Amino acid sequence: MSRRPLTLMALMAVLGVAVFGMPSLSGATFTSTSRNTASSISAASDWVPPTVTMINPGTTVSGTAATIAANASDTGSGIASVVIQYLAPGASTWTTMCTASGSPYSCSWNTKLVADGSYDLRAIATDNAGYQTTSDTVTTQVANNLLLVLNDPGDVVKGNVTLNAAIYNPGSLVYVVSVQYLVTGSTGSWKTLCTMTVTAPYTCTWATATGYTQGESYDLRAVATSGTTTVYSATVTDALIDNVAPVTAMTDPGTPLRGTATFTATASDADTSVTSVQIQYQKSGTGTWTTMCTLSVDPYTCRYDTTKLSDGVYSFRSFATDQAGNTTASTVIASRTVDNTVSSVSMEDPGAYLSGTVTLTATAASTAGVTSVRIDRAPNGSSTWTTVCTDTTSPYSCSLNTTTLADGLYDFRATLVDGAGKTTVSTTMAARRIDNTPLKAYDVQATNGGAKVGRLDAGDKLTFTFTDQVNLASIMTGWTGTSTAVSLRLRDGNAVTSGLGGSNDTVDVLSGSTVLNLGSVNLKGNFIKNNKTAVFAATMVASTATVNGTSATVVTVTVGAMTSGGSLRTATSSQASIWTPSVSALDTNGRPCSAAPATELGTNDKDF
Repeated sequence: MSRRPLTLMALMAVLGVAVFGMPSLSGATFTSTSRNTASSISAASDWVPPTVTMINPGTTVSGTAATIAANASDTGSGIASVVIQYLAPGASTWTTMCTASGSPYSCSWNTKLVADGSYDLRAIATDNAGYQTTSDTVTTQVANNLLLVLNDPGDVVKGNVTLNAAIYNPGSLVYVVSVQYLVTGSTGSWKTLCTMTVTAPYTCTWATATGYTQGESYDLRAVATSGTTTVYSATVTDALIDNVAPVTAMTDPGTPLRGTATFTATASDADTSVTSVQIQYQKSGTGTWTTMCTLSVDPYTCRYDTTKLSDGVYSFRSFATDQAGNTTASTVIASRTVDNTVSSVSMEDPGAYLSGTVTLTATAASTAGVTSVRIDRAPNGSSTWTTVCTDTTSPYSCSLNTTTLADGLYDFRATLVDGAGKTTVSTTMAARRIDNTPLKAYDVQATNGGAKVGRLDAGDKLTFTFTDQVNLASIMTGWTGTSTAVSLRLRDGNAVTSGLGGSNDTVDVLSGSTVLNLGSVNLKGNFIKNNKTAVFAATMVASTATVNGTSATVVTVTVGAMTSGGSLRTATSSQASIWTPSVSALDTNGRPCSAAPATELGTNDKDF
């Protein structure tokens, strides 16, 4: 045997040891980009972040040795450390209380070193693979001295609201407690809202339906008096009154209804936001409304397979609920027939914007059997139908290479041929835009870098990723991509010119009073109160990334301090933001950006 084969065998043996003899850790590097940060760690057998929960220490804590604890676990590499932090009243920066490396994960907190008041607590767990998880926050009151606390009735109130207050460390004095109010942002005098019960627990009722402006926000505080001693609670800000029901209307779905049909409603709310719209049906002769779909974001549209219903006459309506819990049912669309006894065919919606190769799909059924389904296209509003494909088996679908067609609006339909040779034509899916413009919006990410998850504040970031290189001067005159001072504007959905609705709060980026050509981002949530606007100082910088094999522009906006406005909210639900880019942004060849919106990639979160 020659020395060359022996050498090769030796090398293979070494490789075998390297590959198979080290199960715990490889030499690979794994780069993970999440909604929070980009991190680079060594590949290991643990790919799952730890879990961590902050233990509520109770309504109040006091003294020099309050125990603050968290529970943490990790199914892979184990917990390396748990950091416990607090956020002081009015603060924007978290303070580390302690770092625990072993269970129980707890701290002894000398509360006498901090001021009395309401404190948020959280824990950050790190496992031995480097993954981190931050717990939800809990709130407690530090009460070492005389302290009056008014409980927050919520961001939005309606009807008769029970207000609760508590006095800590009152000594032997007896206090008379009342609640006062002031319109948020005004400079007038505080007025008495109600006088509370004479003994603890201190409660009174706020009748919000009369005597107050609907859609207005109010600040509240409790006042306790005993002789010449008067103490005030911290102010509970921006309690918005909403006793006005939302408005909703059901769009006529047509008749007869066959196969999979589209059901659509509109809904709006003058004071807060629409949180859900149910589309419901009722069969003639019954008194029961049944929900076919529940929608939380506009457009309030769903597709429903009517073959699930028995044939007959039906009524339809929409049922809307707003953030305060007010509800409204629409006018009923009556006497619509569901008839699936013969043949039905429907064209599925391929999307508002189409590019590249897309899948076109239809659904069909017939008591005589389905021989074939043909899918056609035509320029919007015309009768010049062209066959895309004919399919004989379910699912009835085919691919359309949109790059072979001119950009513009197109209609689509499906035609069923049943076993008896009869044809049935679907309702037209109209005005779908084919747009193969090279430059498009690819992704938008909101990253939390501030004090509270779900609340826009200093340190948060908004990242816009395009599909290609952008002429940066088309975004902002003279801009070369270096860090530049701008401002970020947050507006309630009802304050946007287009009147998006309260659950569609929107951000855009400005230089002075000029809106930059980045477009706008619908956060699909409630980050600021009704009809309010807040402006933050910010910086904007450009970088590049590879998107689907192409070098693409990334614009990152980092949020600074608030410079005007206020009335911020903390989002409580997870959602995916939608970025609508500006067509005034140009690629490096001078071609405009597509207007097609981009939905935030990854798992839904609270943003910021």
